[in-house]
Order: sequence, then C-alpha cells, then structure tokens
Amino acid sequence: MIGQESTLARTVKFVVLGIWLVITLFPIYWITVTAFKAPGSIFTVPLQYWPEQFSLENFQQLFSMSAFGTYLANSLIVGLVAAAFVTVISILSGYVLARFRFKGKGLVFAAFLVTQMLPAFIALGPLYLLMTRLGLVDQLMGLVLVYIAIGIPFSTIMLVGFFRNVPDALEEAAMIDGCSRTVALFRIVVPVMLPGIVAAFIFNFVACWNELFLSMTLMNSDIRKTIPPALNGFITSYNIEWGQLSAAAVLTIIPTLVVFAFASKYIVRGLTAGAVKG
Repeated sequence: MIGQESTLARTVKFVVLGIWLVITLFPIYWITVTAFKAPGSIFTVPLQYWPEQFSLENFQQLFSMSAFGTYLANSLIVGLVAAAFVTVISILSGYVLARFRFKGKGLVFAAFLVTQMLPAFIALGPLYLLMTRLGLVDQLMGLVLVYIAIGIPFSTIMLVGFFRNVPDALEEAAMIDGCSRTVALFRIVVPVMLPGIVAAFIFNFVACWNELFLSMTLMNSDIRKTIPPALNGFITSYNIEWGQLSAAAVLTIIPTLVVFAFASKYIVRGLTAGAVKG
C-alpha cells in the first residue's frame, strides 16, 4: 500500500512538472520557430507549428533595417562594466559587514535589505533630475552608474554569506606570515569564495542585460539604446514586426541561456549562502 501511494505521488509529481515544463518552454519554442519562418508565412491558416522551409530573412532584416549590432554592443559594454564594478565593490563592502563590528552595522544591513523591497520607479523622478544635472542622461556611463548603485546592495548581502563561511583563521594565519589584511583578503579569502564571486558577477550581468525600465527612461538617442528598449521598439501603435522581434529575441536569449546552463550551480549557491541573518 505504501509502495502504491509512493508511485502515485511520484506520477502526479512528474505530470505536474511536465505540464509546467511545457508551459515554460512553449513561448521560447514559438519565438524560435517564428524567427526562422519567412516573413510572409508567420501568420497562416492553420498555424504552422514547424516551418515548412527555414529562412534567415528575419535575421537579415534585423541587422539591415536596424542598428541591432550597436544595441548588442551597448548591452554588452554596460552589462560587463557594471557587473565588474558591482562585484569588486561588493567584495569590499561584504567583507566589512562580515568581519568588522561597528556602530550602525545593523542599520546598514537593514538598509540594503529594504532597497530590495522598493521598486525602482519610486526613485525615477529624483534619479532622472540628478542624472540630468550631472549631464549623464543619454550616456552609457550614466546607465552604468545607475546599475552599479542598484546592484551593490543585493550583491553585498549575497557575498556576506560567503565571507561568513570562510574561517577567520585563514586570514589570521596569512597576517601572521606578514600579509596585510588587504593582501590576505585578495590572496587567501577571495580564491576560496570564488564561486560566490562568480555568482554575483553573473547575476548582475544578467540583470543589466534584461533591464528595460531605467534604460528606456535614461537613453534617448537610438544609437545608445540597449537591447530591451530596442526590442520594445518593434512594437508600435499600428504594427508589430513579429519576424524581426522574434529574431532579436532569439539572439537576446542565447547569452543568458548559455550563462545559466554553465553557471546555474554557482548562482544557486550564491543565493543560498547570501540568505543569512545580518
């Protein structure tokens, strides 16, 4: 009886997971199929769930009729630079919060947590005014600075968990041998918690790569757009360029799929280790 119940529960579990998997993957499948259809065969009656003939015309039009290559380069530059700075700064701030005791430490940690609960659009007005006065509106550097400010709190919380899992004895032994605290941090501690650092970098890069709201607000000229606003540009009041939109979506999804495929274990470990009491 127990074996039958276990088999039934296992069957229900697999059925539910299978339905969830189909619901999750079908939009990706449909976008990919649409991208490889000829523009004139995207909408047919009945719908084609598999193209009769694969075509690269949508991809050709994407690069010939828009500056999609520039959008890719902009997103890559912004994502890599912002993620690198956030990771380095978060290593230092996480180390301080994990290793030192000082007045207001609890408030700092609480403030970092509170920032994760507030939507970004609440500060949009003051942020846009500040960036305008600094002359950083419609500048990639301005967008990088905003992403750095947004990414530091979460990455710091994540890395604090990793620092707390590294024994103090490692640093103390290095300092006894003549290393300064800074040298001990980067030569001893950082290599030990490299998975957490990689997780923080990847998380921030993907977040910058997919961010739409702030990039649409702060970027005005077409040549400085990143990928999310560029994708949104294929949707107008009178028409939706389904072929080019699907081709652009496929090219946009590929980097994140590759990153998560090869680094998912680091991301899971980073999120788990960061979930610690401050």
